[in-house]
Amino acid sequence: MFKTLIIINLALILASLASGVIFLARDNGKTLRVVQSLTVRIALSATLIILLLTGYYSGAIQPHAIS
Repeated sequence: MFKTLIIINLALILASLASGVIFLARDNGKTLRVVQSLTVRIALSATLIILLLTGYYSGAIQPHAIS
């Protein structure tokens, strides 16, 4: 469950990043859409951190050593 939510959240962050780049290229700083895209991306990133911490402390996701 947590892994699916994390993957969906990462996909939404990438979509927000792509939309921000498109708005930046098209609007030339005349609208607030780039700022709104950044705000959404920050909220999604905070949600991702909360999901990762919740999953780790609940035992739903396990870290592993790189070997």
